[in-house]
Amino acid sequence: MSRILIVDDEKEIRDVIREYATFNDYEVLEASNGFEAVVAVKENSIDLIIMDIMMPGLDGFGAVKQIKKIADIPTIMLSARGEEYDKLFGFELGVDDYVTKPFSPRELMARISAILKRKDGKVRENKKEVFGGLVIDVDGRSVTVDGKKADLTPKEYDLLFYLVKNKGVAMSRESILSDVWGYTFFGEDRTVDTHIKMLRSNLGVYRDHIVTLRGMGYKFVEKIEE
Repeated sequence: MSRILIVDDEKEIRDVIREYATFNDYEVLEASNGFEAVVAVKENSIDLIIMDIMMPGLDGFGAVKQIKKIADIPTIMLSARGEEYDKLFGFELGVDDYVTKPFSPRELMARISAILKRKDGKVRENKKEVFGGLVIDVDGRSVTVDGKKADLTPKEYDLLFYLVKNKGVAMSRESILSDVWGYTFFGEDRTVDTHIKMLRSNLGVYRDHIVTLRGMGYKFVEKIEE
């Protein structure tokens, strides 16, 4: 049974999510602010976090920063705010998904299921992909650029490995969203562009291994054209 931590200062929101999560056979823990969430992560094994942004004391973003230092736990941000800045900042912190209030509890459960299936279904492969000074350690889930470890978020790593696994193949934004995020975003295909931009920045001089296919998507090439 997967254990979910619901973090929201509104008890009514926590109650709704708990009801649906329990019905879907998840074990549920609750926290009413970021400080309680950090303590819960320290004291419990948690498989996924649903984190509100606007909370008194330590807000959702601050809590995610602290939690990422403790454990790499898939996180869905939940907020009444829908500004692009919030989404970009959340993705940069390594957040897996972003849901804006008011939300459909059934859709939230579907997103939780997709993330947990992806987490549980990952196959570890004992190999490294090497492209000059760019080394991708699949088993160790790490990337080095000219010997220096790249500071990638979990989602950036998933995206890079997905493109490398399909190197040379043109991948549409829709395919990337479906395979990397686990479901289709409606009207949110810019999510891919945002992550590609952050990923390229972290790859430095090897950024051009990821080629933009205008009007379609992206592909990873083994050799960079001069």
